[in-house]
Amino acid sequence: MTDRPSGSSGPSRRGVLRTAFASTAALAVPFAGPLPTAHAARPRTGRLADQSAVRTLTVGDVRLTYVVDAAMELDRAGFLPAVPASYWRAHPEALALSGRIAASAGGLLVQRGRRRLLIDAGLGANVLAPSLGVSRGGALLRTLGALGVPRGSIDTVAFTHLHTDHTGLGFLTGHGTRPRKAFPGADYLVARSEWEPFWNREVEVGAPSWEGFMVPMSRVLHRFDDGDEIWPGVTALVTPGHSPGHTTYVITARGGRRIVVFGDAFHTPAQLAHPEWPSGPDVDVEGVLRARTALLGVMRTPRTHAFAFHFGDQAFGRVTAGGRWQPSPARALLPPPVRGFGED
Repeated sequence: MTDRPSGSSGPSRRGVLRTAFASTAALAVPFAGPLPTAHAARPRTGRLADQSAVRTLTVGDVRLTYVVDAAMELDRAGFLPAVPASYWRAHPEALALSGRIAASAGGLLVQRGRRRLLIDAGLGANVLAPSLGVSRGGALLRTLGALGVPRGSIDTVAFTHLHTDHTGLGFLTGHGTRPRKAFPGADYLVARSEWEPFWNREVEVGAPSWEGFMVPMSRVLHRFDDGDEIWPGVTALVTPGHSPGHTTYVITARGGRRIVVFGDAFHTPAQLAHPEWPSGPDVDVEGVLRARTALLGVMRTPRTHAFAFHFGDQAFGRVTAGGRWQPSPARALLPPPVRGFGED
């Protein structure tokens, strides 16, 4: 059950599926100038080795837009130590020019009718620990503005998990002022099984700021459980492993089509074919393997799309029967809003 005041009771997840980031505070990186005006280019696929453009894809009656907040590059040894070096030698197309892994961060804007859901809130002013990679964030609100989406028009913010690269712009803090919601009219949602361990300070890796996020979140949050419908046509599947209550969202669109928003269950397409390769910040390696195995079964079914926060400029795609990521052509509305590394 959920303690958000929605009154909805969606389809149970149990018939579908059963079952970090260390960071330091930093100032948001200043931008070279205002973001370009949004435009609609011809749909195409980007490169895995690039930072993500702001892309949009329509599935049935649902429009999805990746609202990019941050540029990140993950260190191969620090973030993905289980992936053998031979894999990267055989797949140079998966690496940025630096030899690291391009991995943007941001929020997924889901629009159905006049309603707007935002899944996750980017990196914000946080930074990756140097052992995990390099990062620059803070563009989320500016990106929304360039898209013509007022912050107040978002009615729900749902978090896949509470790591700093997914919660960064949930709250705004001014000098000497109490943190306030970045999306003032929105309900803030998180899985009960994710919130409790973080609130009890049982999780250290990837935990967000206590005063800047956890305390203000405690005043406004609505908790949900595995299988709850958290927004019209959006079901929460709790897929623990990367974090205690890590959540995947399954969006059902017109005609029986689905979009699986799998958060950080996978950080790179290599893990689709090799789910046994965990990521460094995973808190429960066996749990991650169980979650991935179940999710792969869902994503391989017909008429199912998927969304990946960290798959370079290939955020939208499908999973083939052989576990390969097949990127979907998606319109680029804006170029990457944060400079890549080596572009200074």
